[in-house]
Amino acid sequence: MSPFAMTLRELRTMKRLRQSEVAELLGYEQTYISALEIGIKGPPPEVFLERVVRALDLDESWKNRLREAHDASQRRIVIPADAPESVFWMVNELRQQIDRLHPAQIELIRAALNFTQAITVEPVPIGRLRRRASDKSRKGKN
Repeated sequence: MSPFAMTLRELRTMKRLRQSEVAELLGYEQTYISALEIGIKGPPPEVFLERVVRALDLDESWKNRLREAHDASQRRIVIPADAPESVFWMVNELRQQIDRLHPAQIELIRAALNFTQAITVEPVPIGRLRRRASDKSRKGKN
């Protein structure tokens, strides 16, 4: 289930409202609210979020949670046109396997994405290395 679906359901139950009551407050059909909560529908348009915030009188913390869940629930990925070819291939592989990923694979992918913090650090410059003397020159010195 998407983060938005889970957050919307949690918010509704916290406010002790039925889906039909939320639908009436927001001006939507109960079936739409249900579809959002079970994840059949993707994240709703911005106007829906604005109505939820106003109708349920959400504080800043809940506004942020709802918006973060909305952003995290987007189903489409836009690849920048100037991205390297390898990015296109990687996204294609992910798209083909996304419904079969094991939780361990998901954690590895997330760890790899967070690894960028470690690789953005400037490498420590290494001084010029001396060449080892060849075996012949070492034999001559003995």
